[in-house]
Amino acid sequence: MAVLADQHVQFPALPDSAPEVVRRRIFRHRISTRLWHWLNALAFFMMVMSGLMIFNAHPRLYWGKYGANFDYAWLEISSHGGRGYLRIGPRMFDTTGVLGLSGNQATQHFRPTAFPGWATIPSSYNLADARMWHLFFAWILAVGLAAYLVVSVWNRHLQKEVAPTRDELAPSHVWQNIKDHARLRFPTGEAATRYNILQKLSYGSVLLLLLPLMILTGLCMSPGADPWLPWLVDVFGGRQSARSIHFITMWLLLAFFVVHIAMVFLAGPINEIGSMITGRYSIKPEPKARLQAAALPPRPTAGEDDDGEPS
Repeated sequence: MAVLADQHVQFPALPDSAPEVVRRRIFRHRISTRLWHWLNALAFFMMVMSGLMIFNAHPRLYWGKYGANFDYAWLEISSHGGRGYLRIGPRMFDTTGVLGLSGNQATQHFRPTAFPGWATIPSSYNLADARMWHLFFAWILAVGLAAYLVVSVWNRHLQKEVAPTRDELAPSHVWQNIKDHARLRFPTGEAATRYNILQKLSYGSVLLLLLPLMILTGLCMSPGADPWLPWLVDVFGGRQSARSIHFITMWLLLAFFVVHIAMVFLAGPINEIGSMITGRYSIKPEPKARLQAAALPPRPTAGEDDDGEPS
């Protein structure tokens, strides 16, 4: 049986009607990744909405160990003189109709509350219920994250697919990825079978920094954790500092979610979301590979020579 030798091949110019290569499907996401992804998404958004209701009970943030109504807050959402406002340090922002005073500006039906009812669980003020929702899903988030990290270390998902290599961390490589994303040039071919450096850095930050930080600062706000973690509050500089860090981290995670969803829709929502359900991902071939495949004759299969005749 004849064998095709490796050699330099000149590919002729192809007409616009050259046939396309059928997309290749690969197995991209393990079952542990898919289960944790959807469970974590549900838990996180239930915690965000119930957490905003908890924040409504005292819509101010402080640094240090203590904070009360007459202490200086670095962030405050409230209303005064029929106007809602957001204050960050010395800067004031009018947020009437959304924050501080929520409702309909046209009808002037406002309700004094930091975050509006459509953004909270429950939608009407109820601190006790909000705490129950928040703590229930906090356990789901914490236990799910711990289980996912253990499984991901055991099956080497973190080491092989999330941890960046030295070459990927090179400034030139990172900058090229940033430019490609800004121009909406998404990976094709073999490059699409693995995470790029921006995905690795963002996913690694969420898994190993932001989510653990949310859980630890959440524990700091629970007096029940003091007997078995008496040092944890001091690590964050006090209970009020932990509450501020908790709030900031929540918005960083929401920012990650917004960018993540935007990239999913720009890259192709059916393929991206489908892969997180079935685990299968369709790879778009590289432009050069499509041209070469269209120009080359079919590769002989076992039992045939170069002319397609049985050997």
